[in-house]
Amino acid sequence: MGSRIGSFCSFAFAVLPLISCLLQYCNAKAEQPSNLGRDFRLDSCNFFHGSWVSDDSYPLYKTAVCPFVEEGFDCQKNGRPDNDYLRYKWKPTGCALPRFDGRDFLRRFYGKRILFVGDSLSLNQWQSLTCMLHVSVPRTNYTVQRRGGLSIFTLQDYRVSVAFSRNAFLVDLVKENIGTVLKLDSINNGNDWKGYDMLIFNSWHWWLHTGRKQPWEYVQVGDKIHRDMDRLAAFKVGLTTWSKWVDSNIDTKITQVFYQGVSPSHDSGEEWNSSKSTTCRGQTQPVSGSTYPGTLPPAVAVVKDVLSKISTPVTLLDVTTLSQLRKDGHPSIYGFDGRRGNDCSHWCLAGVPDTWNELLYASIVSS
Repeated sequence: MGSRIGSFCSFAFAVLPLISCLLQYCNAKAEQPSNLGRDFRLDSCNFFHGSWVSDDSYPLYKTAVCPFVEEGFDCQKNGRPDNDYLRYKWKPTGCALPRFDGRDFLRRFYGKRILFVGDSLSLNQWQSLTCMLHVSVPRTNYTVQRRGGLSIFTLQDYRVSVAFSRNAFLVDLVKENIGTVLKLDSINNGNDWKGYDMLIFNSWHWWLHTGRKQPWEYVQVGDKIHRDMDRLAAFKVGLTTWSKWVDSNIDTKITQVFYQGVSPSHDSGEEWNSSKSTTCRGQTQPVSGSTYPGTLPPAVAVVKDVLSKISTPVTLLDVTTLSQLRKDGHPSIYGFDGRRGNDCSHWCLAGVPDTWNELLYASIVSS
């Protein structure tokens, strides 16, 4: 009898480690996002080429459960009568884009800090991501703080902060005796971007503003001060200054860097083979297929040229063409200015910026 007990104990001690390993393996597999399959590889598929397909499982959230979303982005609350634009999913050609997994995102960024830097289109994407994370863990406490041009969304249980810094040009905009000067080769405000685990930059739309919307009186390059200069050329100088800052200040072992890409506007229907007077107002469906009839904004070539020369790895979220196809995705008269305006630059939430964040997530999990 004693020998049998001894044999059983020996067997049990031999088997227990194996059972423990199997349980750890199963738990580890359970923690992995279920939507990542073998067809999901960023280096084997162009996620930015594809088409929009209707999918009743979208949108990823309802703005009613995101009380912190900007009023100007909440098109449904502002009276937009149609809602088909909420139900489109981006489908890359030849592979599957993983559905956003907010819990997995938060596990990856536990205790970390994320910062969006740019204009109101960065605000659009930041608001989208904060909503996507909030609805993933709806019972988790959050705070939203605003200090000047900095907005910070924090999920305390995960010790994750997602911030937005309003900076339309990336380079310095300085008030001097002669007036406000846009300094194309100065980027002292970059000190505020240090210490983050992920940075997502964007700039372009404000470079085109003139008249009352232009926030500067002079442009400075080196010692030379100009009343004005070619805006595309100025953008390239400014973006090159930003690229040098990235090369000088980013440690890729600590910080991931993304560039949002150029978000298009839909102010002229000629771009999608409609009349010139047609705008985004009243559009209820995307352009079908994967090809946009119009041309790319000229800033796209500048962004790609500057990124091709940078030494530090920067991932381009090449969202221009896929966003061009979404002529139906803008607030139009259901935005900031209501029926007094026609916003064909920003995007409704839920909407297109959610896809930008799905692509951001795809880039993160693939690396």
